Amino acid sequence: MAYVDGFVVPVPKAKLDAYLAMSRSCGAVWREYGALEFRECVGDDVKPGKLTSFPQAVDLQDGEVVVFSWIVYASRAKRDEINDKVMKDPRLAEMMDPAKLPFDGKRMIYGGYEMQVDIK
Repeated sequence: MAYVDGFVVPVPKAKLDAYLAMSRSCGAVWREYGALEFRECVGDDVKPGKLTSFPQAVDLQDGEVVVFSWIVYASRAKRDEINDKVMKDPRLAEMMDPAKLPFDGKRMIYGGYEMQVDIK
């Protein structure tokens, strides 16, 4: 069964175009190395919750939007192999500098997930 890396990121609306440009560049590299899908979704109907929500989870500030993202791989082993290559790719080195990111990486939530249900 496939494996998924998932992300929830607060992005300043003023830097959303830069974030999406960075994402397109990163996505091309991930796909080149074998990722099956690379998706970025900008929040459109994401309300703060009473106990939990995406905005609360990333400490969303005024002027920011929540971005929900995922990358799909054939397996955990393929994910580990692909991510190892991606992290060494010189095309991404400058984009991975925390000082140059168009978002606050300290508030990004991410993790790897084993897919259990896949209905298309």
